[in-house]
Amino acid sequence: MVRGSRLAKWPVNAALAGPYGHPFHPILVTVPIGAWVAGLVFDIASHVVDTPGFLAQGAVWLIAIGVVGAVLAALVGFLDLLAIPRGTRAFRTGLIHMSLNLTVAVAYVVNFFWRQGTYGDQAPVAVGPLVLAAVSLATLGASGYLGGKLAYHYGVRVAEETIQAEGYQEVHGTRPTRHAH
Repeated sequence: MVRGSRLAKWPVNAALAGPYGHPFHPILVTVPIGAWVAGLVFDIASHVVDTPGFLAQGAVWLIAIGVVGAVLAALVGFLDLLAIPRGTRAFRTGLIHMSLNLTVAVAYVVNFFWRQGTYGDQAPVAVGPLVLAAVSLATLGASGYLGGKLAYHYGVRVAEETIQAEGYQEVHGTRPTRHAH
């Protein structure tokens, strides 16, 4: 195993980033992803229903929840980034991942303020904020791909192979078998 990859598996601060093998960043990113996807669904749905105001207002709340979740995810994600040796492909990928996520978070803050005071009970979400939300989510998808590359390709914050092998050892005399799918 390459020394740098071994370092990237261990947290800089386990109390904040999550203990070895259980990082908090992947758990926390579910909050902004879920909130922002639901917000876009509300945005689109506001163009379909007769009284769209409640959906437009709900989307504003979802954007705010997503921004708060993104800040928390970014803090622990930054700790994970610090564990990756600088000058490596994994570190460069982490920087791009972080930059895209920060761009998306800023776009959602802009989107939140763009929407303030613009919706009555009958107004669907305007096209501009809806397009910004869609573009932001597409960018978040690209960043998520890079996050997956960090974990699944480069093994950042993923257990070492010797520890992974423990999960495939026989238990009480039973032998692992392949199941047909």
